[in-house]
Amino acid sequence: MKLGEPRAEVESCESTQALLDPSMPEGAIAVTDFQTAGRGRQGRTWEAPPGTALLVSVLLKPPADLPLPQVALVVGAAVADALEELTALSVQIKWPNDVMLRRQKVAGILAEAHDGAVVVGIGVNLNQTVDQLPDRAGSLRTTTGREWDRDEVLAAVLEALGDRYDKWLSGGLDAVYDGLGPRDFLRGRRVSVNGMEGTAELIDRQGRLLISVGHGESVAVESGEVTYER
Repeated sequence: MKLGEPRAEVESCESTQALLDPSMPEGAIAVTDFQTAGRGRQGRTWEAPPGTALLVSVLLKPPADLPLPQVALVVGAAVADALEELTALSVQIKWPNDVMLRRQKVAGILAEAHDGAVVVGIGVNLNQTVDQLPDRAGSLRTTTGREWDRDEVLAAVLEALGDRYDKWLSGGLDAVYDGLGPRDFLRGRRVSVNGMEGTAELIDRQGRLLISVGHGESVAVESGEVTYER
């Protein structure tokens, strides 16, 4: 599927998530240079100095029989594809919605359901310097030593997402699992999620995080906020 039209582009806004609604065609996007009230998961904020990050939302309309929590993983795989292609570096995915480069978060994904559609916010740290980034975060600039063009990265992300989204529509998460399983950042790490502690085993083929809690017992977590030991 080709994504990116129609395209709404503004210099600044509260959040690109608010610029799209289900009445628009699937594949519509909203892009800005600066968000005054950017959002992440669990009600957190997403902040970046003006002009330093890729801030885009994409409108998707998957069929009702596909699990919506999988959307963030599909998008994560696509963002990882694009960043690997652009940087020639290995990219990992931290379940459920972060993209990691050299153990630092460089991108985050927020998928919100609205009347049968999903608005997916994608934030990629492009040109922030070290002092402009929060703890455990990086940017393409701090990782590669060069500045990046926003529209170049956007085009790569949309192309990769169109490909991964088509595969997911036709074959479910199995069809994109090659972009998830081998990139699992949490595998083997001690984690805490939803008050439960254990060792992350893998992202399973339903998109859940499988956690070993001891005595041979494993628990599959469908959603939650993960903290991990370095």
